[in-house]
Formats: sequence, structure tokens, C-alpha cells
Amino acid sequence: MENEKPYYAQPMMREDALKGKTIVITGGGTGLGRAMGTYFLKLGANLVITSRKLDVLEATAKEMEAETGGTVLALACDVRDYEQIEAMLKAAVEKFGSIDGLLNNAAGNFISPTERLSHRAYDTIVDIVLKGTYYCTLAFGKYWIEAGKADNYASPKTVLSIVTTYAETGSGYVVPSATSKAGVVALTKSLAVEWAKYGIRFNGIAPGAFPTKGAWERLMPKNLQDKFDIKKRVPVKRVGDHQELANLAAYLISDYSSYINGQIITIDGGEVAQGGGQFSMLEHVPQEMWDMVEQMTRSAKSS
Repeated sequence: MENEKPYYAQPMMREDALKGKTIVITGGGTGLGRAMGTYFLKLGANLVITSRKLDVLEATAKEMEAETGGTVLALACDVRDYEQIEAMLKAAVEKFGSIDGLLNNAAGNFISPTERLSHRAYDTIVDIVLKGTYYCTLAFGKYWIEAGKADNYASPKTVLSIVTTYAETGSGYVVPSATSKAGVVALTKSLAVEWAKYGIRFNGIAPGAFPTKGAWERLMPKNLQDKFDIKKRVPVKRVGDHQELANLAAYLISDYSSYINGQIITIDGGEVAQGGGQFSMLEHVPQEMWDMVEQMTRSAKSS
């Protein structure tokens, strides 16, 4: 059908893949967090969404429930405050009885030459992205480890963190974010080893360009978007569809991925690979010029 979504924008998992599981998503009220959470609900999960803005969360929760028929608990929580995280976790357990997965999605970022930043601006990003992820992971991990003693950690738990492609490559003009996300990558790989014995898996997703109306426009104003067309940097010549990210997140947080641990999965259409290839820019060479290049190469060999 003409209006049918492309295959990559369609749901991937079986409908009951997360049935009976309760998943907490930080930064779950908008953007990619909302997209992933909505899909989790469609797969049978109970959902807890958190951020600092309770009014936004509550409105989102109602819309999610109306769309999916699932159950969503909206809880205000500033991930920079460990006591608020503990209170959020307690309320979630009181509502649903247990928690099976944590999706660390809360983030902050801005584009700026680093020399223009104050140390407070730098702290703002580090506190949300790195400390916030560590705080949530520590609180949930301690809870799971203590609760799991009774059944010898037979009930598997999952922590999935949203990082970024430049967490491993580095990137100018987003240094606080790159620094913080790199720390989250290290945290993920380290605890994947240390806490596997408690039945807790750790993985991360490094998305490329998945534009959201609010966050993307704040990060990249329209005049810059027009000047630097991100699609031109991606070999598949498009940005990501939110359902693609939701499909991957649902798989990694489900028990179907139980042998995947300590991994950062990149989903970027090949953008990082293209940027790292010294000769990738040669894709712009027209076919007729390649004939000339071949002739020059042969001439050089015979001389």
C-alpha cells in the first residue's frame, strides 16, 4: 500500500515480549524516551516515566495509556539528587511490586566552543548525564542485589543506557556531553562484568541522528540544520526513525538478548564509519573521473 510505513519503521518484537515486566525510563516524558516507552507498553510492559516536570509526565502518561491500553506511572525525579531517585524507586516498587529494567535516558547537551563555557555550564551536563546515570544505576543495583538474595538472583534484570556515537570517538563543540557519555560507556562495560553474578545485564545504545522536534531544534537551530544537512553525512542518506530505536531498545531490555552483556550497539546508518574512513569522501568522485584515475594508476605502475 502507498501509505504503508517502510519496513524499518515497523514494530519488530512479538507482542508479548515484555509482558509482566516493569521498566523505568528516566527522561521518559518526551522525545526518544517517549517513543521507546510507548513501544514497551505495546509489548506488554508496565512503565514508569520520570523527569523533573511532573505536568509534562502526567500528560504523557495519559496519552500513552490511551494509545496502548497499558499502565504508566509518572513520577517527578531529578536524577542529580540521589534521595529523589530512592524515593522514585520506592514509589515504583509500591505500585508494581518489582522493577525489571532501567533505561537511563535523561540527558542534557548544547553546542558551543568549549572556551565559551563556564565551569557551571560544564557541571550541568556532567551532573545530569554522568552522575545521573551513575546515581540511578547504583540505587537500582543495590535494590536488585538485596532483593535477589531470596531467590539467588534467578530473576534477570537489565540496565540499558542511551549514550552517543561520539562517546568513543570524541567530538568538538559538545565536549561536556562527550566526556559524560564516555563515562557512561565505561560504567556500562565495568558493571556488566562485576554485577553479572547478580543477574543484572548492562548494555548501551549509541544512536546517530534521530531528530526530535524539541531537543533537536534546541541543539541545532534551523539555520544550522539547513547549512549542515545531517543526511549528507550518513551513507544510507536519511536520519533514523524512532521506531528503529524503539525496536533495538525493546530487544536489548528483553530476555531475548540475555547473552548480550557489556556491549554498546551503534545505530547510525554508518555515519561513524564514514567519518572515520580516510578516503570516504571519494564517494563524490563521478564515474567518468574513475576512468582517468585508473589510467593514471596504470601509467604510474608502468613507468
